[in-house]
Amino acid sequence: METNETKNLEYLKQLTALHFRTLQAVNDTPNEYIAKIKVLNYFELGCLITDMLKLCILALDHDMHNVEKKRKQSINVGLVLETVLQLFPLDEMEFLGYVGEVVE
Repeated sequence: METNETKNLEYLKQLTALHFRTLQAVNDTPNEYIAKIKVLNYFELGCLITDMLKLCILALDHDMHNVEKKRKQSINVGLVLETVLQLFPLDEMEFLGYVGEVVE
């Protein structure tokens, strides 16, 4: 029985190394991780941040004219959704599927 548990543990370690990619450990800091997103430049990052803030304000107020009084700008929902996709831990979800198979 112990041999089977050792094999399962080694298999889980291999799967972890292959699939846990979304979060990267911060050096010398336990339990802290970094999630990276891809942007073209600082302007795109700024647009992304402001669109996320506008989206949150809109969700709270349902009133877009409070977001920007001088000029109306639309929220780049596509950019926000692309970022969410980058942050979604698909590799980790695949790993959890494998873990479910091992545990059963």
